[in-house]
Amino acid sequence: MVNIVAIVGRPNVGKSTLFNRLVESRIAITDPTAGTTRDRHYGEAQWNGKHFTVIDTGGYVQGSEDVFEAEIRKQVSLAIDEADSILFLVDTQQGITGMDQAVADMMRRARKPVFLVANKVDTNDKEVYAAEFYGLGLGEVYSISAQSGAGTGELLDEVVAGFAKPTEQIPDDRPKIAIVGKPNVGKSSLVNTLLGVDRNIVTSVAGTTRDNINTRFTGFGFDVTLLDTAGIRRKSKVDEDIEFYSVLRSVRAIEESDVCLMLIDATDGVNHQDLHIFSMIEKGGKGVVVVVNKWDLVEKDTMTTKTYEEEIRRKLAPFTDLPIVFTSVTEKQRIHKALELAMEVYERRAKRIPTRKLNDVMLAEIERMPPPMFKAKSVRIKYVTQLPGVVPAFAFFCNLPQYVKESYTRFLENKLREHFDFTGVPIRVFFRKK
Repeated sequence: MVNIVAIVGRPNVGKSTLFNRLVESRIAITDPTAGTTRDRHYGEAQWNGKHFTVIDTGGYVQGSEDVFEAEIRKQVSLAIDEADSILFLVDTQQGITGMDQAVADMMRRARKPVFLVANKVDTNDKEVYAAEFYGLGLGEVYSISAQSGAGTGELLDEVVAGFAKPTEQIPDDRPKIAIVGKPNVGKSSLVNTLLGVDRNIVTSVAGTTRDNINTRFTGFGFDVTLLDTAGIRRKSKVDEDIEFYSVLRSVRAIEESDVCLMLIDATDGVNHQDLHIFSMIEKGGKGVVVVVNKWDLVEKDTMTTKTYEEEIRRKLAPFTDLPIVFTSVTEKQRIHKALELAMEVYERRAKRIPTRKLNDVMLAEIERMPPPMFKAKSVRIKYVTQLPGVVPAFAFFCNLPQYVKESYTRFLENKLREHFDFTGVPIRVFFRKK
């Protein structure tokens, strides 16, 4: 088991900045707006050869007008429960506040190693301001600047020295499944239902999730990493800097994934936002399962499912060879089926077809339906092979590759799908000079 370090504190003390420095990446959104971080999110860090997981949490608040206040407090509490060590961050520029006192009370009840970290000590003359925090009664105060990194080395020396669990790095070679879709379509609810706990904040406010949340899911025969992303909106709808960065995180999650569960709201159908997301998935060469959520809210007759599915494929054309599952997260209907389909797509995406079998099948199809002539010249395809890479790609060697039309490329792709089962997987077809 890997050691877990949680970063907690009131809003805007620099928790996400410290998190980004520890994991050496800009995973967490940093912004002077209080409450920017709402969910817990996780990253891997290492110091002196010791690897550990870092949890960034939302700022602990009481008595504010933020509708997310109670949920953020719950997330902080959950992070403390999960952690082996806790970094309690305070702000030397503002001194001790009532919220600092409230968090300190939680720390005393945690019965875990707590490191009181005075942030924003950017120069030596500010060191004196850190002394005030000894008044919280939590022992040693570690002065740092999360922005510049000053003092973080000494802090980490103490943190890793107290690790009780093994510290070797565990490679994450599990399938990565991104849960994507427009805002308020049920992405975080799906993760929470799968895990059986409130891993992510879920509210009826569109855009609640702003950062990507990576969670390991083991159960029911699965062992995967779930990437819960912020809802993707059209650029014209992105008014806040925070939301702009959230869209970038969502795009990055698609890039990092192996398979995407693309959630569609059954009450809305496929709209332009869905088509934009689907285009990103296809262009990225990621596997995809279309999950039609909130199916319990749709009035049905005997043809509803078939008709709805045909409409989805019509709008997503020409890439129509993909699995579609109708779910209700709130009713827990077919949510594990969605994961099963994602794993099937994952296996198909990794498929390697022996060159001899590929040629036996595809050259026979080409002989039955050769490429159309172009300017009285015949295109002759003599050989085909699968190219190396994570996205299934095939090279057809011929005498005049520049004369192969798009319609014939689509024909070959369809035949590859027909014979070798690439349902849910974008494939690439190239023509090269023999």
